[in-house]
Amino acid sequence: MLVGCPGEIKKAERRVGLTPASVRELVAHGHEVIVEKGAGLGIGANDDAYWAAGAKTVDTAEEIWSRAELIVKVKEPQAAERSRLDEGKVLFTYLHLAPDPDQTSDLVKSGATCIAYETVTDDLGGLPLLAPMSQVAGRMSIQAAAHCLEAPNGGSGLLLGGVPGVKAANVVVIGGGVVGEHAIQMAAGLGAEVAVLDKHIAVLDRLARRFGTALQTVYSTAAAIEEWVLDADVVIGAVLVKGDRAPKLVSANVIRQMRSGSVLVDVAIDQGGCFETSRPTTHEEPTYVVDDVVHYCVANMPGAVPRTSTYALNNATLPFTLALADKGAKQALLDDPNFLGGLNVCMGTVTEEHVAGALGYDYVPPEKALESC
Repeated sequence: MLVGCPGEIKKAERRVGLTPASVRELVAHGHEVIVEKGAGLGIGANDDAYWAAGAKTVDTAEEIWSRAELIVKVKEPQAAERSRLDEGKVLFTYLHLAPDPDQTSDLVKSGATCIAYETVTDDLGGLPLLAPMSQVAGRMSIQAAAHCLEAPNGGSGLLLGGVPGVKAANVVVIGGGVVGEHAIQMAAGLGAEVAVLDKHIAVLDRLARRFGTALQTVYSTAAAIEEWVLDADVVIGAVLVKGDRAPKLVSANVIRQMRSGSVLVDVAIDQGGCFETSRPTTHEEPTYVVDDVVHYCVANMPGAVPRTSTYALNNATLPFTLALADKGAKQALLDDPNFLGGLNVCMGTVTEEHVAGALGYDYVPPEKALESC
């Protein structure tokens, strides 16, 4: 199969879909790989590294989109990229379709087979291709929050962990999944006062066992969220509903009552955000202020650490990329029920139930959609 890897064009995105090591594996399996020139510079991989791995480099992304059968990316295709898709293509990348009607419409019209990293599951119901970036984003959320708390950045002037004799900041994490757990690890490690809210007792029990008295665990209700958010210096939004929009858990009215200079970090922004006042931002302009509360809502947080993020992502995606190339998309998906959950759009139909429900499309089970491939 001809596998293509274009450079990312989303603003301030420096990750790349394939590392040289992944290219080497694909070539060893008998596949041809073409990579856009300069695509790997953000991770410190120049064109020579891709040539040494067996890839061919091409001058333009247009050549990759026109020639490749399987296109491997990181972020959702931008409008210019979507216009080059057709029903002969297989796209493997993050999509986050539920809050993005324009992208969904374009992918449906293209007739392409579009597989989303974020809805591939494992035998335990986890999200193995989302987890690496959730780990990165969870850790980065605390770095970002600490920076935003500084007075020159609009914050209240608190040092996150305090110093002896001075109280540390209160950090509230909403959601105890992968993002939440890694945010807790970083915040507790820096000496902050940390609490987590989650609606699953088993999650709270697991986190309590791991972090002990360094963490307060709270069963999540509307009343509990309001109480803890109003006493927080930092709130990390770390909720996720697979394939669906993030629920709006903190209202604008509550945010209006927060202390001046408090910080919100919305890691759920890729799925629409979990704060009512959230809107996507970029690494170039990462924050804005509403009612004296600093909002950090960067939609591709791991893109700021592209080396770590790309290699962590490829560790997870490579077996699935190889399966697509070795077997073809239809057989690879049908052979693995967990991988099948990643199919979001196929031959003009929406095959992810949450996306269909969120955007008003008829849901077509992925097995049925693949019959026409």
